[in-house]
Amino acid sequence: MYDPVQLRTFLTVAQTLSFTQAAGRLCVGQSTVSQHVRRLEEATGRPLFVRDTHRVELTEDGEALLGFARTILAAHERAVAFFAGTRLRGRLRFGVSEDFVLTRLPEILEGFRHEHPEVDLELSVELSGTLHERLDAGRLDLVLAKRRGAGDERGRLVWRDRMVWIGAEGLRLDPDRPVPLILFPPPGITRARALEVLERDGRAWRIACSSGSLSGLVAAARAGLGVMAHTRGLVPPGLVRIAGLPELGPVEFALLRGARVSPAAEALAAAVLSGADRLSRTA
Repeated sequence: MYDPVQLRTFLTVAQTLSFTQAAGRLCVGQSTVSQHVRRLEEATGRPLFVRDTHRVELTEDGEALLGFARTILAAHERAVAFFAGTRLRGRLRFGVSEDFVLTRLPEILEGFRHEHPEVDLELSVELSGTLHERLDAGRLDLVLAKRRGAGDERGRLVWRDRMVWIGAEGLRLDPDRPVPLILFPPPGITRARALEVLERDGRAWRIACSSGSLSGLVAAARAGLGVMAHTRGLVPPGLVRIAGLPELGPVEFALLRGARVSPAAEALAAAVLSGADRLSRTA
């Protein structure tokens, strides 16, 4: 028997790769998180994480447990919803960063629509910066987007990764010429980060392509027009990491709620948090 509470803790640690961050998201002590993971490892008879003072990583058995944990928790939530006898209704305006266009987010949304058919879900796909603005203006109820930068603690952390430079395989950058950049337009958070690190490093740059569509940027990158800053876990097929440029640093994705918090928004937030590990994989 696997305890759903322990499984939820396990998924949260797997998503954040941090016992401290998992404790913050779950609103429990770090010792409780460690205890839940230890008991789950005792139940499975396998180590689920490799951890030291600097990092937390899933073992192969931990990777295998991800799918089982999601299935068990989904069945548990369906049973609770069924016997609670409540059906969610109403309009829900959900904003998602362009970063997730090519991921398995549709699977999460499909599951939510199946569980809550009477919720009118309106999906907006925009730049993270634009989503923050629309949420602050009251035009969205729930947003999944990048945090704006260091010190931004808004929302609930969903997933942490690093940003890397990517481009077409075989692309070579001439160190004596400006770096050709493929960028989202303002107020893109990725754009701001790319320009900031290049200018801090004293590297000249030029804009080779600008598009508000991730598909447009990927097409330009595959054509070899330049390099783009992107989340390491979401590198699109046909593109590879490009070396020789300054480090872009970490990136965090968070769920942010608007002023009007509805049961439907809470239910979708829970679904996204439960399936967050699927967001770090392209479809």
